[in-house]
Amino acid sequence: MKVEIVVKDGDLDRVVSTIIRNARSSSPGDGKIFISPVEDAIRIRTGERGNEALY
Repeated sequence: MKVEIVVKDGDLDRVVSTIIRNARSSSPGDGKIFISPVEDAIRIRTGERGNEALY
């Protein structure tokens, strides 16, 4: 399974902590978290960009 989440920079630590706290089983195979920047977001229907496209 793959889950992708886009969050504001200010929410990153809280989201990562929440995932780790709820997904950890202490057994191999719990998964990994990869963090990478998102350069932009565009809502196709309206053409909104950036944060406006996310909400």
